[in-house]
Parts: sequence; structure tokens; C-alpha cells
Amino acid sequence: MHKKSIYWRSIVIAAITLLLWCTSPAWAGDGPKNVILLVADGMGSTHTTIARWYKGSALNLDSMYIGGMRTYGSDSLITDSAPAATAFACGQKAQDKEIGIAPHRVTIPGIPGPGNLAGKPVASILEGARLSGRRTGIVATSNVQHATPGAFSSHWPDRDDFEEIAQQQVYGNIDVVLGGGRAFLLPGKNGGTRKDGEDLTRTLLLRGYTIVTTRQDMLGSRTERLWGLFADRAMAYEFDRRTFPGEEPSLAEMTHKALEVLSRGNGFFLFVEGSKIDWASHSHDPVGVVSDVLAFDEAVGVALDFARKDGNTVVVAVSDHGNGGMSLGSVRSDAMYARMQYDDLVSPLKKAVCTGEGLEKVLGDRSDKNIREAVQKYFGITDLTETEIGDIRAAKPGKMIVATGQIVTRRSHIGWTTHGHTGEDLFFYYRGIERPMRILENSDIAHVLAREMGFDLKEIDNQLFVEAGEAFRGIGASVAVDSGTPGKRVLVVEKTGKKARLIVSTNIMEVSAGQTRVHELNGIIVLAPATGKVYIPREAISIFEEVM
Repeated sequence: MHKKSIYWRSIVIAAITLLLWCTSPAWAGDGPKNVILLVADGMGSTHTTIARWYKGSALNLDSMYIGGMRTYGSDSLITDSAPAATAFACGQKAQDKEIGIAPHRVTIPGIPGPGNLAGKPVASILEGARLSGRRTGIVATSNVQHATPGAFSSHWPDRDDFEEIAQQQVYGNIDVVLGGGRAFLLPGKNGGTRKDGEDLTRTLLLRGYTIVTTRQDMLGSRTERLWGLFADRAMAYEFDRRTFPGEEPSLAEMTHKALEVLSRGNGFFLFVEGSKIDWASHSHDPVGVVSDVLAFDEAVGVALDFARKDGNTVVVAVSDHGNGGMSLGSVRSDAMYARMQYDDLVSPLKKAVCTGEGLEKVLGDRSDKNIREAVQKYFGITDLTETEIGDIRAAKPGKMIVATGQIVTRRSHIGWTTHGHTGEDLFFYYRGIERPMRILENSDIAHVLAREMGFDLKEIDNQLFVEAGEAFRGIGASVAVDSGTPGKRVLVVEKTGKKARLIVSTNIMEVSAGQTRVHELNGIIVLAPATGKVYIPREAISIFEEVM
């Protein structure tokens, strides 16, 4: 080739490379060994601002780079946790209430329609990390089957079907799972909710997990596969955990333990959620907000300490959406906002040592005298009105936090605009991705982290979620779904002399050709209820073809 042609070809390649770097959400380089993604559910910038004033010093988040992020879903300008988590996990703008799947409905301009992929499971970065040889973990203060952790570890159109999500998680080969949600693993006769009669804790033991149910058991565990079940449903707010000591670990302690276990392997991906910031915001409870923003920030500190010592770890912290329209300033401060003092904000919050959820567990008798004494003891409030006493007395189960949240809010200069989510752009924080970033879509985060770990999510998706009917018929086999057993769905594949049973919502494949052999696939078998299609790992086809 002529030297001038080589020269100009080199210039063009360099220009294209520079253009791709400038327009790419992140630069991957050789990629780090480890990625820690922390999600603060429902946390807006006001939440962190108030928590920082309360703490009286910088947050751990403040030491990280800050970028901007857009949060809308495929069918709403204001996102639910399910589509937001699907965006983070799968790089896919998603639909309200659906986790880990392509949307059925797209109404927001600029998002491509799903076509014939509606309802198809979409691979997550956790699944990609596992296929890349990394260990994986999930930590949450909600039940681990909740929308955000669920989107990283399952694929289903109903975020509230915790029993289905639990089963997919149990068979997902996640190395560490720590949080609440014990009830959704157990049948009713054992104190759980499962209608299929399955005891998934027994399945966990058979699959080599150590199950821990207390802080001390967790801290003392030396296992390689760990599953923590610290509450039937959600765990306590951090202030409540400290004021009414029990057996639950903190979010920071769970994060530390997960890192301890996962770092024994050849790299890892860890997801951590501060779940109940969102719940406190729905209830307009500033005490719960501060409690769990600070608890989340302590977990961020644990992650940053690990990353500094390790030298080969990316840490990203992000929120999925705003909540409550929380503001520092309200109609009460209209006439004095330019003279607002530190104590105007912080003093009412500092007096509280628990949330209304904690108070509800210890209040007992709801007489006027008992309410006044309890609110003085736990919230430092001595001037309750008759209306406020009435609100506490009338609070329904699970709603005491709403009553106390209103009481504290009235004594501060905090405002709220809604009991729902909000749709503003949010910050995201990062360490280890050293190049400045533009404003991202929430669905960019998954692709950024996948590239940092050295894989492409589309390639992972092609490995894990092949439409079974088309794939098996392509090799001359017949395919049918057997739903004869209540709560069980089995994909039955037959070809002359061979038969396979693939158990839906697990990674188990039984193949018979004279004798039966059981195979654990490298991904789970997923039904798309809207279409009746079943999606399987590509590996299942190879196994079926190889059997003689």
C-alpha cells in the first residue's frame, strides 16, 4: 500500500476512534476485575442534601465523580422501580411493573418499539458477569425478591409475584444473597406464602448454600455460597435497628460480608440496594429518609474502602427515581427562607431515634398518656396536638410511619409534593471509570458496566435466551409445555429415541436416551406468559444434540 494511503487511512481510523470515545457512555479499556453497583431506591438530591446536613460532614458519595442521568421508562415520564431497575440491569428501557423483560408497551418518543420481542427475557449484567467467570452477589434491605434486586436476577411481567421471582433467584447460581424475603421461599405450613408447597430453603441447602438468619451467623460464616434470610419480608430501618436491637445486620455489614465472600474468586459483580429510602419517601417520613440515606452511604463507604485497597474495582452509586417531591423548604418557610438556620432543619430530625415503623412495634396501648410518653421518648416531641394524637391512635397496621412522618415534617422546613415517584434527572456517582461522562440514559448504565467487565450484553442475551420452540424444531424435535402439575411448568422436547424435560423457572434439564441424566444449565428457563413462548439457554440445544 502507498505510504500516503497508509497515512490517510491512519488519520481516518484515529478520527473514528476519537469520535467513538467522545460519544460512548464510557471507556472500557482492559476492564476492571470487579464491579460494585449500589442503588439508593427513591433517593433524590434533596434526600442527600438533608442527610448531609444531619450528618454534619461530607457523605462518602461526595468523594466520587458525579454525572447526570435521565430516568423515564418505555411508557411513562415518571418511572416505577421495576422498569428503572430493568434499565440498570439489562440496558433496556422497560415498562411499568415488568422486570428483566422487553416492554410490551412503548409510548415515550425516541424509544424503539419492541416488535416481536415484547415480553422476551433480556440478559442482565449479573448474568453476564456470571458467564464471564465472575462471582455474583445481591444485597438489599427489602425482601430480595423486590423489584430492584429482582430485575437483576429474574425475568417476569409482574414485579409483585415474589414467589416466582424467588424461584428464579434460587436457581440462578448467585453466590451471595443477603436481605429479607424468607416468607417467599417457604410454604404456608412452614410460615411462608408459597402456594406451590415448595420449600426453597431446602433447595438452597441441596445446592450448596449456607443459610444464615442472624447478624452473628452471617459475620461468623466462612462459606463460599451464602444466603441470608434476616426477615420474613423487609428488614428494619437503620434507626429502628439501632434503637431496638435485634438480630439483623446493617446494610454496611451485609455489603462488607458480601465483598469478603465474593473477593475469594476470579472477580465479581455485586449489587447493593438501600431499599427503604423509597418507602420512607412514599410515607413522607423525613426520619426514615435520613436513617436509610446514611445507612446507604455507609455501604458506599465500605465499597470505596474495598476499591481503594483492591485497585481493580469500579464502584457506581445511583438512584432509580425521585420520590415524594421532597424539598428543603416548604410553605412554612416562605417568609424566612433567606434566614433559615441549621437548627430549623436539623433539630426536629435529631430528636428522633426511630421511625414510626419502629414506634408501632413498641407502642402497645394507644391511650393519650401512652402516646404522649412514647412520642416524647422516641421523637423528643412534647407539644403533640389532639389531632396528632388522634392520627397516631387511628394509624392502621403499617401506617404509623405516615402519622409520625407528618408530625416531624410539620416541625421542620421540609416539604413534599406527592406520595408517588417523580421524574427529574438524577445524579449518578462513579469511581474507577476515570473519564468524564455526559448525561446518560438509565439504560446506558448496564452497557457501561458490561463493557468495563469485558462483555457485550447482546452477546450474553444470545447465549441465555433462545426461543425454545423455534430452536428445537430447527433440529427436528417436537416441543410442548406440560402444565399438568399445579405450580409446575415443564417444556417437553422429543426426537426419535430422545426426550428432554426442561423445568421452567429453574436451570434444570433432564435428558433421557435409554437413561436419564440431569444437567444444570448456565441460565434459567423462562416462560413469557403473554405469548406462551419459553426461552432457554443455547447450551440446552447443544446438550440435547450431543446425547446419543
